Amino acid sequence: MRAKKKLLIGMLSCIVLMTGCGANTTPEIIMPEQPMVSDVTEQPSADVPSQETSSEGSANQSSAPTTAPTDNYTIYLITMDLTDSYWKSIDDGCLAAVNEIGNITYKWTGPDAHDDALQSACIDDAVAAGADAILLAANSKDGVNASLQKADSAGCKIVYVDSSASYDCVTALSTDNTIAGKTAGETMISALQAKGITNGTIGVMGVTADTASCVARETGFRQAFEGTDFVLADTVFMQDDAGNVTSAVKDGLSQNYVGFFGTNEGTTVAIGNAVKESSAESMVVGFDTSDAVLSLVADGTIYATMQQNPTVMGHDGMSIAVQALEGTYTDKNTATDTGVTVITKDVM
Repeated sequence: MRAKKKLLIGMLSCIVLMTGCGANTTPEIIMPEQPMVSDVTEQPSADVPSQETSSEGSANQSSAPTTAPTDNYTIYLITMDLTDSYWKSIDDGCLAAVNEIGNITYKWTGPDAHDDALQSACIDDAVAAGADAILLAANSKDGVNASLQKADSAGCKIVYVDSSASYDCVTALSTDNTIAGKTAGETMISALQAKGITNGTIGVMGVTADTASCVARETGFRQAFEGTDFVLADTVFMQDDAGNVTSAVKDGLSQNYVGFFGTNEGTTVAIGNAVKESSAESMVVGFDTSDAVLSLVADGTIYATMQQNPTVMGHDGMSIAVQALEGTYTDKNTATDTGVTVITKDVM
């Protein structure tokens, strides 16, 4: 119960912060059915810029007392790439937990493109460097499993953040992407209907065909449109090239698409920029809350974006990894939905 209360407090705090920035409407919250599976400290507010940190008992920034681990642990965060600001938010959460807990050598790394072989090399390098635990945003479901098996055999604890592989783990902290995608679809349908639009074609933009989190969002989004008169076009994949999305959006606008859906920060920004440059009107709904996305929401180009809780993923993932190393967290393959908030111009 303590953990559930703490996660609820953390999510309510996000609403308070948004209200302080001029919000006049409470955003929709999708709460996890089982918010937390372990007793972790609540998310602090910290901004630590370094990508690599060694902490020896840093000042505790949480209201709850924390105890430094008995050994110094080396823990890596490995993301799909190092470019999206979303990953930086997970890094921020990790850094905050590192400063709370102490006795952790921490490093954030990842490939320069969405590629299984490149991410596998990052995992292998972390294990060779003596990683005791890895927080991983897996590039695909099965593509890095061989490296994860090697890491497991070396005694390395595996915690998934945002996107899971199919290999066994301590726990996985992420958005329930199917539910979040369905919420995005329902949000678009309501907004289109409010404009008197009840049919038409909608473009869907993904990252890669095997990026599990984005595929699940697309699945939920398409589910929302079942039984409607809207037509959802075949998915266009960005493949680390925003130009693919830009071209697809321009083609869609020429065919009078009534809406576009972006499954992550990169596709959402690319859609928004293409619509803005075309001076066209089209309903855009996407994911994540980078400065670029929020700017496009604020000027009305993007109608809504789904705000995840990546800082919570990083913070609580780091805390659970340490607990697993200390032997106080013994569960396996648990999962936590960290929820989403629907952000529109009205609630900014």
